[in-house]
Amino acid sequence: MYVAIMGYGTVGSGVAALLKKNHELIRKKSLQESLELKYILDLRTFPGDENESLVINDFSRILGDDEVKIVVETMGGLRPAYDFVSACLAAGKSVVTSNKELVAAKGKELLQIAAANNANFLFEASVGGGIPVLTPIIQCLAANEISEVAGILNGTTNYILTKMFDEGADFESTLLNAQQLGYAERDPSADVDGIDACRKICILADLCFGLEVSPGSFTPEGIRNITGTDVCYAKALGGVIKLIGSAKKLDGGKKVAACVSPAFIKNGSQLANVSDVYNAVLVRGDATGDTVFYGRGAGKMPTASAVMADVIDCAANFGKTKAFGWSEAPEGYVITDDEFTSAFIVRAVCGEDRVKAAFGDVKIITFDGAPGDETAFVTDVICKASLKKSLADLGEIRSVIRVTDY
Repeated sequence: MYVAIMGYGTVGSGVAALLKKNHELIRKKSLQESLELKYILDLRTFPGDENESLVINDFSRILGDDEVKIVVETMGGLRPAYDFVSACLAAGKSVVTSNKELVAAKGKELLQIAAANNANFLFEASVGGGIPVLTPIIQCLAANEISEVAGILNGTTNYILTKMFDEGADFESTLLNAQQLGYAERDPSADVDGIDACRKICILADLCFGLEVSPGSFTPEGIRNITGTDVCYAKALGGVIKLIGSAKKLDGGKKVAACVSPAFIKNGSQLANVSDVYNAVLVRGDATGDTVFYGRGAGKMPTASAVMADVIDCAANFGKTKAFGWSEAPEGYVITDDEFTSAFIVRAVCGEDRVKAAFGDVKIITFDGAPGDETAFVTDVICKASLKKSLADLGEIRSVIRVTDY
């Protein structure tokens, strides 16, 4: 059996390296007499690379080669990845991908194409890098009614927030450091603005709840506006701030609340102690309670590990389609931003009397050296529409951070 890789960047080269390094182990687990890499599709050339002879720049060679049964897509982005992947699936070739943008936007459709052509479309590596989380949700937790899924889904932002809390660093200098270490891209928008985490929580919600939550159904909030003062208030309250992606069933599963935003987490919780570039995903099932999956959420070899696990699965189950996926959701399935409810930490430029007039007897937070012109407090659980209305009576608002119960 032959495999092709589309995209020879960090992850694609890791897949090729892992297939070579553990070839005999992988072959045995794939239940195949042979499992060989035949093509690497990329626009670039790689002089001196050990796989230089396999590099091609014509996709039609992969599509037209009946010996290639499994295609690994590690190109990233929607185009041309979607066109290539859909064509491979339509031709009966199974596809494995690490591309969270593709899965979040087109996963339902691609799973349908795969099923119609007796192929598989697998994407364990699209969420959590090397952390096994999607397959356990599909298989190991299949008997559970899952009510909520949440997690720290982006290593770059978690690294930045960890440094801000542990070392008192500011956002800009820590971001620069993350870029120098290779944790953040030159354009870090997808990470620090919550776009990457948004795609991942959508995929998790799709699999946990069986109805599609699209990235465009809610607006993610990133960490650019988190300051050292926010950090001090969180410490005073006995916790940390993490970028959390979450999705929770409401109204018996008829609706879902999806969110990506900075969030306060109490010390001692399972997510509060997830530091540096590590990720963690918490799944709440009615039989299991809270189950947490933890590990490296990105990186060349951890992600390659997840990709190759799916390749082995496709090879071992060649000719059989795995039955899983999600359906189109009814209109209004994802609640609006105004309907979202939570407690919030608020920093307002006003005195305590105005805060209590607007919000009642709320918890006031302070620390040595806190700004003298503002009041920080924790609201009761409130919907965002009511929060906005009450905040309008306070004047300048410096920050609003949701409070979780994880």
